[in-house]
Amino acid sequence: MGNDQQGADPVTVREAVAAAYGKLVSGQQRCCRDSDAGSCCGATAEVIGYRQEDLSSVPAGVDAPSFGCGNPLAFSDVQEGQTVVDLGAGAGLDLLIAVERVGPSGHVIGVDMTDEMIDKARRNVAAAGHANVEVRKGLIEDLPVESGTADWVISNCVINLSPEKNRVFAEIARVLTAGGRMLVSDIVVHDLPGWVRESLAALAGCVGGAISEEEYVAGLRDAGLSEVEVRERRTYTAAELQAYFVSSDVLGEGLASEACCGRDSGEAAKRITEELGGKIASIKVFARKPSRGA
Repeated sequence: MGNDQQGADPVTVREAVAAAYGKLVSGQQRCCRDSDAGSCCGATAEVIGYRQEDLSSVPAGVDAPSFGCGNPLAFSDVQEGQTVVDLGAGAGLDLLIAVERVGPSGHVIGVDMTDEMIDKARRNVAAAGHANVEVRKGLIEDLPVESGTADWVISNCVINLSPEKNRVFAEIARVLTAGGRMLVSDIVVHDLPGWVRESLAALAGCVGGAISEEEYVAGLRDAGLSEVEVRERRTYTAAELQAYFVSSDVLGEGLASEACCGRDSGEAAKRITEELGGKIASIKVFARKPSRGA
């Protein structure tokens, strides 16, 4: 399998993802409802890399849940005055953390395709009082961002959802300045069963559309990025995946019902997670756009 999802209709995939995450942010489903309680990958905010000082920068009363699998700003060197672009900005948590790093002279741009997420993020940005944060509607495969304008591209558990990952990698390279950097948290997989690949629930749950770590790294290099490096890696055990199934409607109940029609959901979750344990990991990937003349 290459970096683009073979046999999948991109429009169908995007519609399924947008519908799932629209329900999440509107409270109709239960994944990642609290930024300090969990993520789409089933770990607490602290476990996936959010420090208390990161979360404390979000003003009281702002409801910006995390739907991610890591903190793409952790260990980054974002500086005042820089421009940060967030692919799949969701409810805006990473936007609010990034704007604290770039200060009033910097610029933060979030891109998302889901109307409910965009509305939520814009309300959160307005409530936080930041005039230098934009939330734009668009696809991460066709970013509404000028070429060569981003000092940093970040993303949190989103690129795995794209049915056209090569286009995403190319867009990252396009919008970065010469010497600009990328730090992305995402899900990678190894040897998933075919029935998981075909499941829309697994796709929306950050698993079914994921590629291998090797394919991910190769895709970024093929897009012209350099210094590609996996800086962190956490492989999920069967027990950790089962805990996620219990807490998440997006993957848990959906995938269990697809794979095990008529079975007890607890039994189904146990069987599925035993099969998937050790095959799913969250990683943090760094890359740089070469400087001119390099």
